[in-house]
Amino acid sequence: MVKVIITGSNGRMGKSLVQCASAMPGLKVVGEIDAGGDLKPIIAAADVVIDFSAPDATAGFLDVCIHQHKAIVIGTTGHSDAERARIVEASSKIPVVYASNYSTGVNTLFWLTRKAAEILGPGFDLEVVETHHRLKKDAPSGTARTLVEILADVRKAQLSEVLRHGRHGLVGARTSEEIGLHAVRGGDVVGDHTVLFATNGERVELTHKASSRDTFANGALRAAEWVSSRKAGLYDMQDVLGLK
Repeated sequence: MVKVIITGSNGRMGKSLVQCASAMPGLKVVGEIDAGGDLKPIIAAADVVIDFSAPDATAGFLDVCIHQHKAIVIGTTGHSDAERARIVEASSKIPVVYASNYSTGVNTLFWLTRKAAEILGPGFDLEVVETHHRLKKDAPSGTARTLVEILADVRKAQLSEVLRHGRHGLVGARTSEEIGLHAVRGGDVVGDHTVLFATNGERVELTHKASSRDTFANGALRAAEWVSSRKAGLYDMQDVLGLK
C-alpha cells in the first residue's frame, strides 16, 4: 500500500486526486494540505507527496521531502527557471517525478510530436495552440511548453531564439526557423493542445483534448505508485509509462 499526501487538495486537481485515489486499491491518501497548511507534522506518515499547489510553494515541499527522504510527484506548473533548477537539484537526493502533464494521452502526444517532427523534417512550419479555462493563471501551459521544447530539440535549435508567442502588428513574413506558440483562455475548457505542421500543399495536425481532470489525476496517482520504489533521480511521465 502506497501512502500519499496531496498538496493543493482544495483546488480543482486536488479534489480530483482525492476522489480518484479512493478507487485505487494499492494507494491510500493519508494527508491533505492546502494554502497555509504545514506538511511537516504529517510527512512521516507518507511514502510520496503529490504536489498540485502553486509554483512558489513547491520549494518548501521539496525541503520537507528531502529532510524526511520522501519521494514527490510534481504536477504544479508555471515554475520560474530558478524554481525548476531547485527541482532538479532536489532530484539528486530524493526521487522526483516532474511532468507538465500526467495524462497518458498527452504523453502519447509528446511521443508522436517528436516522431512527426523527425519524419517531416525542416520543410514544415511548426505551431502549437493551447486552450484552457478562463481561470488558469499561467500561460502558456506547461504542456504547451513541453511540446515546443520537443520541437526545438528535434531541430537542434535554442528555444529562446526561435519561439514566437503569438503575433501582432507588422511582424513580417514567417521565418522557417520560428516555432509559434499561442494561448487561448475561455469558459471551462479542461485542456486542448494542437501541434500544427504546415508546408506548401499539406498540413498535419496532432490534437489532444481533455474533458475531465480525472485523466490527469489518475496519471499522477500512477506516477506516485511507480516512484515510491525508485532511487533518487529526476523522472517524468515518459519514464512512468515506459516510453523512453
